[in-house]
Amino acid sequence: MKLKLGIPKGSLESATIDLFRRAGFAITTASRSYFPGIDDPDIECMLIRAQEMARYVEDGILDAGLTGRDWVEENEADVVAVADLIYAKQSFGKVRWVLAVPESSGFHTVKDLQGKIIATELVGATRRYLAAHGVTAKVEFSWGATEVKPPVLADAIVEVTETGSSLRANKLKIIDTVLESNTQLIANRQSWEDAEKRRKLEDIKMLLEGAINALGKVGLMLNVHRDNLAAVLNVLPALKRPTISHLSDEEWLAVNTILDESTVRDIIPRLKEAGGQGIVEYPLNKIVL
Repeated sequence: MKLKLGIPKGSLESATIDLFRRAGFAITTASRSYFPGIDDPDIECMLIRAQEMARYVEDGILDAGLTGRDWVEENEADVVAVADLIYAKQSFGKVRWVLAVPESSGFHTVKDLQGKIIATELVGATRRYLAAHGVTAKVEFSWGATEVKPPVLADAIVEVTETGSSLRANKLKIIDTVLESNTQLIANRQSWEDAEKRRKLEDIKMLLEGAINALGKVGLMLNVHRDNLAAVLNVLPALKRPTISHLSDEEWLAVNTILDESTVRDIIPRLKEAGGQGIVEYPLNKIVL
């Protein structure tokens, strides 16, 4: 059994390869090859643009792949959404495709764009959005630099954004959200019904989700005398449940917990003040819930 897996080429490529590394898979790419190596004999990788991934998965050329939910919807692909891979930072956050118009224009709602020109890379989804609102407009495919097209080359655009800063820099205002998207692991329906491939995909899902859960987290362990345990626990964030175990000297305890990496620099000095000793911070690759 070989699972044919699509890795998104382009903006998600390095983040995806790093996520697989954290999940325990080493993927190696060569500059001129579209077939990366992977240290799992049951997986065969291929680099495919995220925009095309869902189509190749639906057709069975690939058993599975990573792409955005936006491109699944754009292609109206009939695939299985195996996992949503969402993390608030880096390349795995949620994004929005928004309808934006020049700040100086008189457009305030989608209804104002009746008969106008809209530029976007997300043509199909934009047309369906307009139809749902009873608006007829000309939707043109944009090959890039979409933000600079209004007002000369288009009246409005539908563009992907995380913060909206690029749109504001180009003097555009958002008037509606067309759809929200995030990275997904998707599978071909026949491949999903294959017991061996399904089990492999479920294993990959668990490991990728574990890697996502570990992003931005670190492990922390320390020793503390039982008289200072309460003071140490008071320093740790609420709702965290550390593991507490006895050392060979029963007067001393070991405390082990997981924390947000951004908080550790403030917490370690307070733990030392509270009586913590032998404090060790260590990186995490996976947290399997």
